Parts: sequence; C-alpha cells; structure tokens
Amino acid sequence: MGTLNPTAIKRWIALEARRLREAAGYDRAAAAERIGKATTVIAHIETARNLPAPADLEILLDLYGVPDHVPLFRDMIKRAKRGQDWWIKFTSVPEYLTLYLGLETGAARISSVDLHIVPGLFQTRDYAFAILGPPGQRMSDEEIAARVDLRMARQELLNRSENPPQVWSVLDEGALRRQVGGPAVMRDQLRHLAQLTEQPNIEIQVLPFTAGTHPATDGTFTILDYPPEFVGDPGTVYIENRRGGLYYETTEELRDFRNVFERLQIQAEKPERSREFILNLSKEIS
Repeated sequence: MGTLNPTAIKRWIALEARRLREAAGYDRAAAAERIGKATTVIAHIETARNLPAPADLEILLDLYGVPDHVPLFRDMIKRAKRGQDWWIKFTSVPEYLTLYLGLETGAARISSVDLHIVPGLFQTRDYAFAILGPPGQRMSDEEIAARVDLRMARQELLNRSENPPQVWSVLDEGALRRQVGGPAVMRDQLRHLAQLTEQPNIEIQVLPFTAGTHPATDGTFTILDYPPEFVGDPGTVYIENRRGGLYYETTEELRDFRNVFERLQIQAEKPERSREFILNLSKEIS
C-alpha cells in the first residue's frame, strides 16, 4: 500500500482545483467557458470523477492566477494514473467506504475518537467478527468474512515500512468495558490494544467515566491529516453511521473538530496511564 494512492490524489486535485477557482473569483460556468467545454467538465474535475486534461489544466491554472502550480498538478495526475488502490482485490466493499479507504491509506496522521467500540484499525479478527456478525445479522457469512478480511488488510498501514501514519486514538472507557464477543474475545482485544501502544507511531488514551461530560458526547469521528505533497489541504473529518459516511473538509469544520479532539486529549488519561488502565481491565474480565 503506497501512501499516495489514486483515490487520495484525485480527491486532492478536485479540492485544490475548486479552492483555486473560488479564490480567483470564478464560477464553474466561467471556467468552463475559458476552456471551451461544458460546465459539467469542471464539475467532474472538482468532484474527483475525472482528472483534468493536460491542456485544460494549463488554461485553468493560468486563469486562476497560479500558472506555477502546473508542474505540481501534472506530477499528481501522473501518480494518480500510475497507482492502484489496494482494496480492488476485495469483494463487497461498500461504495461509501472506498473514498475513506483511500484517504486513510494516504493520511500522515489519523486522530480518532471512539465512544462505543474499538476502532477498526485496532480490532482483532475475533472482535471484528463479533461486531459485524449476529445478532440481527444483515449479511451472509461470506460477506461478513470478506468484510473482516478487508478490515484486517486496512491494519497493514500501521506497520508498513515506508511512512506509517501517526495514529492517536481517544477511547471511551465504555468501549473498553463492553464485552463484544464475550469475555475471551474482549480480553484478547484489550491485550492487543496494550501491545499496540508499544509501537512508536501509535498513542492511545482512555477517556474514563470519571472524566464526566465531554465535548464528544454527540458522536465518534476521525480526523485525517495528509503529507506535505497535498499542498494546502486542510484535512478531512470522517463520521460513519448505519447509512454510510459523512465528510467534512472546510477549514472551519476542521478547526471545530480539532478543538474537540484537543480538549479530549486533556480530559483523557495520559498514554502511559492508559496502557495500565487497559491491562487492568483485561485482568478484570472473567
């Protein structure tokens, strides 16, 4: 899995093209008129449906007053065409999840808040099976197994030799005490979490019940920050629910979620104490 995968690059090109157009004061119709094409061409570029044609790219960036950006965009387009998304070999990947998989793979830093369950990047196989399976099973056994395999493959980014992301997780105590899959599964899951804290690129903080109310009571979220190659990218906040995923990508939205995350880091136990907390919980399970 390369860090700059096609899905992440296409998203950056789309967002940056739109940001540059809006900063220059042009609407999509004006940009389309300059290249002599339909407005839908601009819309498809700015929604990551299509990559810009080289000739159109030069005209548009000149129109936006940033002709010096041409080499960067050209390089990104080449990378997007050359690469391959790692999850294409998996079956039954939900459509809403494909964008997130690309962004997660391309992230330099992943900051998450989880209130109810252990996040997918940290789950053991048995825990993942318990989460995705019964009761109220909506998928076949084959679909569940495929989804678990996909989740396990996602975790490879934590150990990749080239530029593994820095991961900082704030886990509510409730997520650690809820016995998903029964005592044995939960005990192994907690021990796995403790082992993960030994990796230099992973920090886990436990938000104990004693912390009281906190600013994330309205839900779980993940903040994705990208490498320097993604010039001007403010990052992404991802929130998943039963119907799919929501993405927040404006500077103001990112600032709001970052403030919440920083406040939770202060309220939560320090990483060293959190590891002890997790190990003690694992010993309490009978």
